[in-house]
Amino acid sequence: MARTWDRLTLPGKALLILVPLLAVLTAGAVVTIALFGGAIWAVILDHLEIVRLFVAVLALVVIFIPIAFVIIYMEMKVIARMNLRIGPDRVGPWGTLFSVVHGLKFLIKEDFIPTRADAIVFTWAPVVVFATSVMTALVLPFAPGLYGQDFNLGLLYFFAVGGMAVVGLLMGGWASFNKYSLLGGLRAAAQIVSYEIPLTLSVVGLILLAGTMSLNQIVVQQSGGFWDWFVFRQPLAFVIFFIALTAEANRTPFDMTEADQEIVAGFATEYSGMRFAFFFFAEYVNVFIISALTTTLFLGGWNAPIVLPHVEIALDPGAYGIGLLFFVALVPLIGTLVLAAPFYLLRSRTRWWVALIVGFVLFNVVAGGLVFLWAYVSFDVVAGLVWFLGKTFGLVFVFVWMRGTLPRVRIDQLMGFAWKWLLPAALLNLFVTALAVLVVGATTGGGT
Repeated sequence: MARTWDRLTLPGKALLILVPLLAVLTAGAVVTIALFGGAIWAVILDHLEIVRLFVAVLALVVIFIPIAFVIIYMEMKVIARMNLRIGPDRVGPWGTLFSVVHGLKFLIKEDFIPTRADAIVFTWAPVVVFATSVMTALVLPFAPGLYGQDFNLGLLYFFAVGGMAVVGLLMGGWASFNKYSLLGGLRAAAQIVSYEIPLTLSVVGLILLAGTMSLNQIVVQQSGGFWDWFVFRQPLAFVIFFIALTAEANRTPFDMTEADQEIVAGFATEYSGMRFAFFFFAEYVNVFIISALTTTLFLGGWNAPIVLPHVEIALDPGAYGIGLLFFVALVPLIGTLVLAAPFYLLRSRTRWWVALIVGFVLFNVVAGGLVFLWAYVSFDVVAGLVWFLGKTFGLVFVFVWMRGTLPRVRIDQLMGFAWKWLLPAALLNLFVTALAVLVVGATTGGGT
C-alpha cells in the first residue's frame, strides 16, 4: 500500500482522500436529515438571521474565488495588450485557466516560517486580511433583495471593518522579523490611517443628500436615469473618494507597502505558499469590493442608466401539456442540424461530425442567450445584477489600466498629497454641500 501511494500523482492522492471523505459525509448528512430533519428545521426557523448571515458569508467566500481568478486574468491580459504583447494564451482557451494554475502553484509550494518569526501572529496575519475583505462585502447590495445584511449604518460598518485590514498588514510586517517587512507594515499603517480621513469625509456630503447610511437606500435614491446618480451631484466627492480608496487598497500608484525597488516586497517579504497567496488573493478581492462600493455610492448601484418600459414575458410550461415534451426533444435536434448545415454544405473539407459539434455549440449559445434575455426582462434581480457587475468590472478595468500606465509615487508624495490636498478638498466639499442643503431647505420651506 505504501508503494502504491508513493506512485500516485498529486491529483490521484487528492482524489483518493476526497472521494471516500465525501462519500462518508454524504451518508452522514442523509442519516442526520432522516433522523433529525424536523428538529434541525425548527432550529433554523428560530435562528433565521444567524443562518442567513452564515449562508451569506459562505456564498461570498465561494463567489470571491472565481472573481479573484477573473481579475488576475484581466490584469495579465489587459496589461499585456497595453504593452503590445499577447499575454497568457497556452493554458485553457485564450489562456483563461492561467490564473487558476497560479492558485494551484501556491497550493503545492513550501509553506516556510522564518526561524525567529512569531509563528502565531505570522500565521494569522493573512487570515485577518482576507476575513476583513469578506466581512465588508456583507453589506454590499448586488441587486434588489440580493445582499448579505442591510444595516441602517451599513456604510459606517463598511469603513469600520475595512479599516481592520491594516491590522493584518501590521501583524505580517512585525511578526516576520525582517526590517523590510516591518517597513512595509509601518507604511501600510501610515498610508491607510492618513487616507481614511479624506475617504470618510468625502462621503459625508453624500450622506447629507441621501439622509441615510444604508447602502440599499442609497441605491434606491439613485433610481431613475443616470442623471440621478450621485456622481453628478457630488463630482468632487467622487474624485476624492476614488483616489483615497485606491490608496486604501494599496493599488498603483499607491502600492508603497510592497515597493519592490525599495523594500523587496514589504510586509509579504517572508511569506510563501498559501500564506503569501492569501495576502494577494485578498488584494484582488479588494479591487472588486472597492469597485462595487464606488458603484453603489456614486454610479447608481444596480440601476440601469436609462429606465425602459417594463415588459413581462409570462411563461407557463404546464399549459403546453405533452407538447412540451416534443418541444424539448425535437428543438435541440432540429436547431443543431439547422446551424450545422451551413458549415457542412459550404465547406467541402468539413466533416459531418465536426459540423454537428459546431452546430451543437452554436445552438447552446443561442438558447442560452434567449434564456438570459427572458430572465433579464422578467426578473429585476437578474437585470440589477447584470448592471451592477457591468459597472463594477468597468471600474476593475480602470484599476488594471492604472497599474499598467501610472508610475509608483514616493512615500513623501503619498503622505503629502493626503494631508495637503485631499483633506482640504474633502472639507471644502462637505461645507459646500451642507450650505447647499441648508439653502435649499430654507428656500423650499423644509426643516433642513
